[in-house]
Amino acid sequence: MIIMLYIAALIFAVAFAVLVVYLVKTLKASQRTMNNVTGTLEGIEKQMEGITAETTNLLNKTNKLADDINYKSSKLDGVFDGAKDLGQTVKDFNESLSQISDNITKAASKNQDKATQAVKWGTAVLNLWKKK
Repeated sequence: MIIMLYIAALIFAVAFAVLVVYLVKTLKASQRTMNNVTGTLEGIEKQMEGITAETTNLLNKTNKLADDINYKSSKLDGVFDGAKDLGQTVKDFNESLSQISDNITKAASKNQDKATQAVKWGTAVLNLWKKK
């Protein structure tokens, strides 16, 4: 019976040794995997730093561009106000010309008979003068 205990102890020792060997192999494989994960994460971290720097630069440029657009837009406000005033001036000028034209037409209508008589008298006077 003692031999059986020794054999059982020997089997236990061999099984324990095999278990330890496989555990060591598993831990080494896990260590390699962890090293790969660590390398990947470090690469991602560096890329994120680059992305962060580029994003910051892009944001700064966007803010500068927005400020420039606002500045130039405010400068154009005066131009648009001037164009509006110019349009009103042209409209007023056209109305004035229309009124003057209406007045001339009315005056011409009133004096048309007198002008016709003056032309007739002028023609008659020229005919008499030519005959002399």
